[in-house]
Amino acid sequence: MVAGDEDILAVEGLSLSFGGAVAFAEIDLSVAAGEIHAIIGPNGAGKSSLINAITGLYAPQAGRLRIGDARFARVPARRLAELGVARTFQNLALFKSLSVVENVLSGLANVQRAGLTAQLLGLSAARREATEHRARAESVIDFLQLGMFRGRAAGSLPYGLQKRVELARALVANPRLLLLDEPMAGMSAAEKAEMSGFVLAAREMLGTAIVLIEHDIGVVMRLSDRITVLDHGRRIATGTPHEIQANPAVIAAYLGAEDDPENEAKAA
Repeated sequence: MVAGDEDILAVEGLSLSFGGAVAFAEIDLSVAAGEIHAIIGPNGAGKSSLINAITGLYAPQAGRLRIGDARFARVPARRLAELGVARTFQNLALFKSLSVVENVLSGLANVQRAGLTAQLLGLSAARREATEHRARAESVIDFLQLGMFRGRAAGSLPYGLQKRVELARALVANPRLLLLDEPMAGMSAAEKAEMSGFVLAAREMLGTAIVLIEHDIGVVMRLSDRITVLDHGRRIATGTPHEIQANPAVIAAYLGAEDDPENEAKAA
């Protein structure tokens, strides 16, 4: 599958192995501007490894990626902010001892224009940029309803709120592509509903394209415009939520329908 010019992300024939173990192979994937595109599959299917390859943490052995108009064999991680890409991690990666607002401000570290000398000397350009960044951080904190916690140490907050702080840090730079690696893992049903609302609102407010890895299939089906399914490192299906729910290969690989004669009959 070759993505069109309107796609913000195109993954073309991407393959990654660790020693003799295949993480994923020959993956094709496209994400349109403003789309929520979920990647699902059983544990070990290669989902997080694919996100890590897209963001330059892993170096694929084959294939290419395109982000906007820029093409790469391996995305330089240092250029993610410049490319308009932000992400969250499967495991929280907050600065636990820093306040909520300080954590959110850290999401702007790679888009600072004022140099270190200007910051140290307190030059007017550095002061203006600091004021602008603080305003952006406060805006996204209010958007995610974290205002009452802005001065609290991030590590002192309940888990669900820490996940929200991590989302705020990713959104503060107004990314055009946001990769969410299990943003609702470990959350209660109420927390998942809140986070789902914030994800949708971020897409509507910023026009951000979102790649979502999430194990809660109900959440995936409600949020996604399209879904790609991986199994044992291979892409076995891409389609709308309705198409994926009805796909026999997905039913067998992901939902375990091979053990259910009634589902096998429906898929036949």
